[in-house]
Amino acid sequence: MQMGATGLGAVALAPQLFSYAASRGVKFKVGVTDWNLRQEAKLEAVALAKKLGFDGIQVSIGKGEDKLPLSTPELQKAYLQESKRVGIPLASLCLEILHRNGLKSDPLGQRWVAESIPIAKALGVKVILLPFFGKWALQTQAEMDYVGDALREIAPQAEKAKIILGLEDTISAKDNVRIMERTKSPAVLTYYDVGNSTKGGFNVVEEIRWLGRQHICEVHLKDNPNYLGKGKIDFPAVIDALAEIGFDKWAQLETDSPSKSIEGDMAINLKFIRDVIANRKA
Repeated sequence: MQMGATGLGAVALAPQLFSYAASRGVKFKVGVTDWNLRQEAKLEAVALAKKLGFDGIQVSIGKGEDKLPLSTPELQKAYLQESKRVGIPLASLCLEILHRNGLKSDPLGQRWVAESIPIAKALGVKVILLPFFGKWALQTQAEMDYVGDALREIAPQAEKAKIILGLEDTISAKDNVRIMERTKSPAVLTYYDVGNSTKGGFNVVEEIRWLGRQHICEVHLKDNPNYLGKGKIDFPAVIDALAEIGFDKWAQLETDSPSKSIEGDMAINLKFIRDVIANRKA
């Protein structure tokens, strides 16, 4: 990805252009987060995701003290073996320790990001979710600049490993692009969450189309605390927007369980998304 007039700089000024006719098909796969299966950083989540019919699973790296739990070669091997055994891919990782050591100001956050990259490479995944929530949510331009500068130092390592660092936060698509520009790296993209952005007052369909396929590494689908289709978000329009930009990566369900039955509620939400996709094709 080149910087300047033909790269992210151009994106900050005008919406992305795409061929509506050429990208009508739904190309992305539907996965699920291990934490919404109530199996955060647990190997059992892999088989459960397969049992429920998901295409893949997003795995938590874990919250260690001296090291990230998933940095252990034995645990990495166990995940790879379980993935192969049940026949479901590991889709991506989540660096949830940033809920404790936020990247916007805690020096440990930068260390954890750097140490997560070889984990992703060892597991054969391409995306690491970097969360910015709670007291670590991005609020000021200075905080966003700090994150951009911190990731600029780490990005070459990610580029070399062919790993994407995905920004999941509560700020606008344009602010995310400004951070990406500041890193000066194609290894930093937006991890777009339709639930977070809707709660933030943003038009998610417009933002998805504006960002375009090349600036979104992965998405979360949710409308918590509701079942999908029972809240504010127009998911057929969201699926249309993702298809129209040619999004072909992972869409992960990060949905709550209204009835407290994890398996039952996940099955309901997955069926809803599958039906939206099927009806669109029809």
